[in-house]
Amino acid sequence: MSNIVAKDSTPTRLEGKFKAIVVCWFLGLGSGVAWNSMLTISDYYYALFPTYHPSRVLTLVYQPFANVTVLILALYELKLNTRKRNIGGYMLFTASTFGLIVLDLATHGAGGIGPYLGICALVACFGIANAFVQGGVMGDLSFMCPEFIQSFLAGLAASGALTSGLRLLTKLIFNKHHNGLRDGTLFFLAISTLLEFVCIFLYAYIFPKLPIVKHYRAKAASQGSKTVAADLAAAGIQTGDVEPEERLSNTELLRQNWDYILDIYLIYVFTLSIFPGFIFENTGAHHRLGAWYPLVLMALYNVWDLISTYIPLIECLKLENRIGLMVSVLSRYLLIPAFYFAGKYADQGWMMLLTSFMGLTNGYLTVCVLTAAPKGYKGPEQNALGNLFVVFLLAGISSGVALDWLWDL
Repeated sequence: MSNIVAKDSTPTRLEGKFKAIVVCWFLGLGSGVAWNSMLTISDYYYALFPTYHPSRVLTLVYQPFANVTVLILALYELKLNTRKRNIGGYMLFTASTFGLIVLDLATHGAGGIGPYLGICALVACFGIANAFVQGGVMGDLSFMCPEFIQSFLAGLAASGALTSGLRLLTKLIFNKHHNGLRDGTLFFLAISTLLEFVCIFLYAYIFPKLPIVKHYRAKAASQGSKTVAADLAAAGIQTGDVEPEERLSNTELLRQNWDYILDIYLIYVFTLSIFPGFIFENTGAHHRLGAWYPLVLMALYNVWDLISTYIPLIECLKLENRIGLMVSVLSRYLLIPAFYFAGKYADQGWMMLLTSFMGLTNGYLTVCVLTAAPKGYKGPEQNALGNLFVVFLLAGISSGVALDWLWDL
């Protein structure tokens, strides 16, 4: 087996960088496809459980499990085996999505409180899996090159665009079939399960053996990181006993990055206060798309969210100024009255425009914040910072979901 590289060494060539970027994209896709599948098949669950507010209730079920789990994992990230954490998370995603298919087949697509509670239990598993994967992978990628984080976030955004596109396609294909809505949903969930299973293979067997990934992990290990030992062992590198360097505590990292943390929190408070609950329940009846309307709005949001994650790759369009980021994040809140009046009085074109702009700013600002923040820190600190960002990202989602109920007042 190879020995660990010196802490100040740099690779003469960054072999495998493009492959790593592609794998990161798929890992992001797999981390988001389960939950986005739940959001996208809300039309089916509204047909089964019309009085249970599924898009809002399921989100409220999901968030506490995700938040508590990711907080615990962030507090103990120094002692965690990142390899087992991430593989376990993708396995739980796969099993839970497959569980939705099994539950529906076992109950023959029946409504009622029993199947609904079963769905809620599986959604709670999604929350736990998300905490394992997003925090673990973001921490892992934070001490690698920024392009890996961007690609992971692009894959995460693509999960929304892909699930929306697949949902529209399956709805179109099965629309005229008997039980077409149910058949399309089951077919859609089967594809999602397959995508999540692929991520287990990619993370376990492909990603750790790429030369550039081995370099960054070995460098982090030389700086005292213990979380990468299992991944390095899987790639044939033994770390041995390395004297850990002093690193900033989580409190110090939070103090130095309070504005970035607040940015990521506020980005998702705004987005989730509108998407998906408002989109499904408060967009009014002044449109001609019928049951297709919320699906089209979700597809628009997801497509523009995906496109915007690539804008920061153009250096002149990347926003890194900390004050500029804060102003941009806060300015999104000026759209809240626009959404209110568009939902009540405007036609579908205005709502489509606002939803598209929300997706555009969501993806762009997320990538700008998460690629700028880890610069200048040691590997273990970057890993910790990546985990902390996911804690506050999920906290922002939870706050947004809770505030979403205010639209009904």
